[in-house]
Amino acid sequence: MYKKASLSLIFVILLLISYSIFIGTVDFRSYFFPLLQSPTVTPSLCAPSSPVRVYMYDLPRRFNVGMLNRRSQVETPVTAPAWPRWPKNSGLKRQHSVEFWMMGSLLYEGDGVEEREAVRVSDPELADAFFVPFFSSLSFNTHGHNMTDPDTEIDRQLQIDLLKLLRQSKYWQRSGGRDHVIPMTHPNAFRFLREQVNASIQIVVDFGRYPRIMSNLSKDVVAPYVHVVDSFKIDDTPDPFESRTTLLFFRGRTYRKDEGIVRVKLAKILSGYDDVHYERSVATDENIKLSSKGMRSSKFCLNPAGDTPSSCRLFDAIVSHCVPVIISDQIELPFENEIDYSQFSIFFSFKEALEPGYMVNQLRKFPKERWIEMWKRLKEISHHYEFQYPPKKEDAVNMLWRQVKHKLPGVKLAVHRSRRLKVPDWWRRR
Repeated sequence: MYKKASLSLIFVILLLISYSIFIGTVDFRSYFFPLLQSPTVTPSLCAPSSPVRVYMYDLPRRFNVGMLNRRSQVETPVTAPAWPRWPKNSGLKRQHSVEFWMMGSLLYEGDGVEEREAVRVSDPELADAFFVPFFSSLSFNTHGHNMTDPDTEIDRQLQIDLLKLLRQSKYWQRSGGRDHVIPMTHPNAFRFLREQVNASIQIVVDFGRYPRIMSNLSKDVVAPYVHVVDSFKIDDTPDPFESRTTLLFFRGRTYRKDEGIVRVKLAKILSGYDDVHYERSVATDENIKLSSKGMRSSKFCLNPAGDTPSSCRLFDAIVSHCVPVIISDQIELPFENEIDYSQFSIFFSFKEALEPGYMVNQLRKFPKERWIEMWKRLKEISHHYEFQYPPKKEDAVNMLWRQVKHKLPGVKLAVHRSRRLKVPDWWRRR
């Protein structure tokens, strides 16, 4: 009797399971054959993440592209069809043009949306971040370059007008500007009112001139300078080590401020070497071409600090596939959470670099095999330092937007805490 009851119960259970499998409510594969599961059940860890949704303020052109053509009286916000090219005769202004390429990446409406790290949204309620398209670096270079001329007042007034517009925005008020992205890659950009945008995500090239309370890695993004030499597109020499006959190359200004005083000292230490080229030069079109030629024919390119810890020369060296020799005790590097600079760069402290003979001897002893590995790595990563329109996958602009995305969880934490804390900085008083 009990045996019959047991068999009947087993029969019923098997019948129910069979029915469940038939209608799709139970999948034995997930228990006994997990490798046979449909890929839709568990998403791949390598699946691309969604892009950052960015709302861009519609600012009058005088805040951005109007500075590229000061004769134009058009004030309406620029659109994708009217997006201009970066002027070829801009000289060193180009190195501070990150703001231009970031704005262009949001305006671009062509193919490849699925490969971008940021997409523009028209509804601010849907935005993860807010982009402020004020060309603060170009404003300084255009209006306030001498810092004493009458045009300087134009730069100051633009900053005043911009802050007035932002403070009227409920989205600026809502976060205190914390989720707003503001490029300011020139060390003197936004110099009149910079302390009033301290909470924002600033796109900078280094922190050399600012106290920690104003700029730091916890909230800001370090960008590369836009390189001014042409990229080395066809670099397939069979023996690049031997074909690059200059050991160490430098061409640029030797009189700099702050950390940059090392350049004058290096000029004395590096004189007299047949395989070292160290030349004082200013950035004219012709000299930029000579610098490019020199970098492409050199094994190592010297990158001492400029007026601030970083220098455009580093990124010129990268796109020239010349192994950078970096001399700066306080430099911060772009994309360092993704890119290991020790794979293609050599670092010397000020003390080491200023010891007569030390740096040159170290470079002369550098193994050929190791140099070739670095050269190959430079060729692999140089596309991450290209600013271009239209933007391309994994180029500099997309890398920057990915860095912005990394900052947003911290932004949300700060905003949420600020809404409930009575004493915002209580932990500093412990």
